Amino acid sequence: MENQPTREVATLGGGCFWCLEAPYDQLRGVESVESGYMGGHVVNPTYRQICTGATGHAEVVQVTFDPQVVSYREILEVFFTLHDPTTRNRQGNDVGPQYRSVIFYHSPEQQATAEAVIQELTAAKLWPNPIVTEVTPAGEFYMAEEYHQEYFERNPYQGYCQVIIAPKVAKFRKQFLDRLKK
Repeated sequence: MENQPTREVATLGGGCFWCLEAPYDQLRGVESVESGYMGGHVVNPTYRQICTGATGHAEVVQVTFDPQVVSYREILEVFFTLHDPTTRNRQGNDVGPQYRSVIFYHSPEQQATAEAVIQELTAAKLWPNPIVTEVTPAGEFYMAEEYHQEYFERNPYQGYCQVIIAPKVAKFRKQFLDRLKK
């Protein structure tokens, strides 16, 4: 029997990284979630640069997880419940390529799983519009500034957190109750 990897990384963009980080932090098997940027052409971009949409980067979370506890497929199932994968370069009021729906894969197996999940979701017709999530090779990950890390946890009463993130976290907790960390 082959040695199974003890850790795997998923890199996902689904709009604002704060909206993905908070739920993944609560998922059993997830060891860390880092907010950052991937997919652009500027080295060491800043949040201010990303916000212009001109760097080509997406806001992403890099999720390190134990595949013996939570599978990559399950990570993607959560991903597709946390954002609208049918709007190109937009999530709600956040507009621009930095908010695109994207899966940056780290292996051929991740690519195949991502494409299979998208095909299954498309066949299930869960959304009235087609899924536009990009599936592309992972590139250089740039960690976002410190104040973006654990944003919801550190700022739960901030307006954006109350109006946008808290309902996503509540929906996630309800839908994945059996998979939450104790």
